[in-house]
Amino acid sequence: MPRDTSSCDLEYNIMASVRISPTLKALLPRRTMAHLSSRPSLAIIDDYLNTSALHFTHIPSERLQITTFNDSIIPASNAEVARLVERLQPFDLISTMRERAPFPGSLLRQLPNLKLLLATGTQFETFDLATARELGIVVVAAPGLGRTDQLAVASAAPRPNIKKGGAHPTTQHTWALILALARNIAVDDAALKTKRTWQSGLAMGLTGLTLGIVGLGRLGAAVARIGHLAWGMRVVCWSENLTQEKADRMATEVGLAPNEGMEGEKIFRVVSKEDLFRDADVVSLHYVLSDRSRGIVGAKELQLMKRSALLVNASRGPLVEQAELVDALEHGRIRGAALDVFETEPLPLDSPWRRDNYWGQNGRSYVLTTPHMGYVDEGLVNAWYAETAENVERWLDGNEVLHRIA
Repeated sequence: MPRDTSSCDLEYNIMASVRISPTLKALLPRRTMAHLSSRPSLAIIDDYLNTSALHFTHIPSERLQITTFNDSIIPASNAEVARLVERLQPFDLISTMRERAPFPGSLLRQLPNLKLLLATGTQFETFDLATARELGIVVVAAPGLGRTDQLAVASAAPRPNIKKGGAHPTTQHTWALILALARNIAVDDAALKTKRTWQSGLAMGLTGLTLGIVGLGRLGAAVARIGHLAWGMRVVCWSENLTQEKADRMATEVGLAPNEGMEGEKIFRVVSKEDLFRDADVVSLHYVLSDRSRGIVGAKELQLMKRSALLVNASRGPLVEQAELVDALEHGRIRGAALDVFETEPLPLDSPWRRDNYWGQNGRSYVLTTPHMGYVDEGLVNAWYAETAENVERWLDGNEVLHRIA
């Protein structure tokens, strides 16, 4: 049965003052015994920019031992899994950042001290919540709305709900990628700074072109809305189970009239996957990663695309078959690709995407890369850590935690 975490602080105080016989110690649950030796400990993992520090400074060190890890251990081999387990095993609480570190059941079962797992964001496909419940590990989310207690800044503007796509930083970042790639922003910037040339080439105008949305959820619809309103782009969309009725409903939800598209078409017109990749001038991916969607863009889809087309992925790296995309770009089969997400993150130093002075030259396509910045917005990430700190304090005080998902 899962433990009631509201009693953990009381249990710790009582048990710490009692001498435990070896016989009784052997009978106590391992998660209880972990508290008897020291004050609780918190690991803040994958905090690349040390953003969390400000939000935990007011918690006295005698109440909580905090260790922050600014790097990631990628569990791609048995040796790396063992390193990750060794790093995390001592801790009672673990604060995570999105899916930078997955928590499958096989990992959770090797963390005997873990009581509270603090997640951030709104998607938890890489967390085995069923196993967490079985082991009595409480899992909480951080929805990005900020603290609810007296430490919330009264004068701060209310945080927008990121479940509404237009408020999500990824919507902005997607358009930053599209515009930067189409207008040669990164290439021209690099050329000016290295004094190589004045203009790298003609920019690509977007007005009246076709925007293909792969995955018309809240983010896909928000991106499509901007393309339609700002540049009069025709919007075509596809996903495995998308119907025209659903697309019309999404158009209505983002404030558009479903039947008032270009030349009397539907505002968000549902087409086949083949037609989308064949007709779109810009293809933007907004699909949830699953076993079925892994590699949803491969050689066939890339071959269908126009030579003048752009591919933008600010969703999940494994949606695209990397080897096939590298091959297409090396042979200049499309104008370019903008990538914010990758098969392995952080991006390995020997990744083909890291090659300097390579892409966009000698017939190769342009490539624009960013280090998974779609959600890394100062307001949102700080809100997540503020919510995480509040839940840590509630746990220390023996109060019910907020935003519980397991």
